[in-house]
Amino acid sequence: MEEKLQTLLREKRTFRPPREFTRAAHVGSKAIYKEVSSKRLRFWANQARELTWFSKWKKVLEWKPPHAKWFVGGRLNASVNCLDRHIDTATRNKVAILWEGEPGDRRAITYWELYRDVNRFANALKSLGVKRGDRVAIYLPMIPEAVVAMLACARIGAPHSVVFGGFAAHALRDRINDAKAKVLITADVGYRRGQQVLLKRNADQAVAETPCIEHVVVVRREEAPSTQIHMEPDRDVWYHRLMADAEAYCKPAVLDAEHMLFTLYTSGTTGKPKGIVHTTGGYMTQAVATTRWVFDLKPEDVYWCMADIGWITGHTYVVYGPLALGATAVIYEGAPDWPDRDRVWDIVERYGVTVFYTAPTAIRAFMKWGPEHPKNRDLSSLRLLGTVGEPINPEAWMWYHRNIGGERCPIVDTWWQTETGGIMITPLPGVTTTKPGSATIPFPGIEAELVDANGKPVKVGGGYLVMTSPWPGMLRTIYGDDKRYREQYWSRFPGKYFTGDGAKRDEDGYFWILGRVDDVLNVAGHRIGTMEVESALVSHPSVAEAAVVGRPHDVKGQVLVAFVILRSGHHASPALLDDLEEHVVTEIGAIARPEDIIITAELPKTRSGKIMRRLLRDIATGTALGDVTTLADPAVVAALKEKYEANES
Repeated sequence: MEEKLQTLLREKRTFRPPREFTRAAHVGSKAIYKEVSSKRLRFWANQARELTWFSKWKKVLEWKPPHAKWFVGGRLNASVNCLDRHIDTATRNKVAILWEGEPGDRRAITYWELYRDVNRFANALKSLGVKRGDRVAIYLPMIPEAVVAMLACARIGAPHSVVFGGFAAHALRDRINDAKAKVLITADVGYRRGQQVLLKRNADQAVAETPCIEHVVVVRREEAPSTQIHMEPDRDVWYHRLMADAEAYCKPAVLDAEHMLFTLYTSGTTGKPKGIVHTTGGYMTQAVATTRWVFDLKPEDVYWCMADIGWITGHTYVVYGPLALGATAVIYEGAPDWPDRDRVWDIVERYGVTVFYTAPTAIRAFMKWGPEHPKNRDLSSLRLLGTVGEPINPEAWMWYHRNIGGERCPIVDTWWQTETGGIMITPLPGVTTTKPGSATIPFPGIEAELVDANGKPVKVGGGYLVMTSPWPGMLRTIYGDDKRYREQYWSRFPGKYFTGDGAKRDEDGYFWILGRVDDVLNVAGHRIGTMEVESALVSHPSVAEAAVVGRPHDVKGQVLVAFVILRSGHHASPALLDDLEEHVVTEIGAIARPEDIIITAELPKTRSGKIMRRLLRDIATGTALGDVTTLADPAVVAALKEKYEANES
């Protein structure tokens, strides 16, 4: 881990931003943060008061490391906070969702219409036997029914587990079985880059090995699907038929603040994904507070977060945060460059988007489309830009500022994780002076610092990013595996939450996120555990052993490079390489497709048999090889390096 941090520190290039971005933080911002830091719990209590509660909490925080309980004794419902609180106001008839499908179909859904559908679907779930505490899996494309499903689950107190629609059947199966979901909600098809994604087919394959699933609810995305949809008798039921028979009102469940709102799976350093648990009161408090403060949403705003709801960004900044604030949110189903590279800007122009929140991967892709892109598009409606995901590079930040923001829009470059539930480090528009490439300083009420390998604070320089106190939206545990929760997040630096990221801190106290220091990679904004990809490769009948590392990529941030040893009797060929790639896609999904697969007779190992992935990273990135004296056979590295370079040429 220390070696990985040092590598990240070496790779981070020095960037000198234009003069207007280098001023120290405004005096006003320092006063705000100083006041909050001295009254942190009071600050979070004030944010919680912005929510609708059935009964107020008795205690703001109960902290027994590493477990926290926020707003102890309070009772609320997330669905009520996103819908019911608006129904007796003028927001009732305001558009909640502007939805655009990739083929060009469109819908505008008001808060009243969304409220009605959520109530009906909540009753439909109850008719299928779903009770408070039962888990419900959601495997849908980016369509309004995905939002309806999430809020309906929240309404009856059934924790949802959303699985990204790009995941394959095996990945869906594993997540359903781990969550022990009772019902699966899917669709006949979705769309991506002009192709139909056969979601129901994938769901059928997964459910064949998920004994916990009792019913499968199928949303009809197409009026006349081009593919035959199999409906298993007594198990599968069409969404529209359930809705037609459901009562129009479902009384919301009165839930404890610590009631589990959802689990969301993310990659870890082992081959098994982690079910991150978020609870209702704390999560909703941070979701609403950060949405309000970071994006400065106003009633007239049209807000577009480009994230899929299969990821935490979609949960917090597509669904729960914006809807609780009564915002109008844009949801788009497909790829940003389909059918042409102007699709994103066409949507911004047509709907008059004012706040635009996307990933650095998308920004780098926009840059690649040419220096004049976007051309002949009116983006004057935009007033604020945001970035989320892996660290944005300063050049991309500046391009975003000039070409999309017209040098007039503030940029909020945010850092946070699935585990944190909400934004943790970010500038605040109009308050924090930005520096291109820096997430700047922690959100008010968040306490972050850098530490060295011994856990000692690092005021200026590089170190490991940790959180020194609990925050409302924090994960409560890993579902069904509290031991792993303790070991992974709290054992490296006792009493501090270890994010798994390295970072630098400058003289102004600004944080510059460097990236992961464990075996989790950020590929196109998605976290992928190398162990999960290695396990997928080894499950192929021709593979005896595999090691996967990351390599920097201009657009995706990182890509996967796999080094593979074949079983006896199997030989390298272009057809085998293609088969291995498709096998990984089948096991996990297209996001895990390796960029390169290198067939080798041996891997660099220590005398104890441990694979030296550090050296494989050196080979993949073309950097000077580190110390090889601990290897059982140092000649292996030189031969592998020569083979990799020949493959690249």
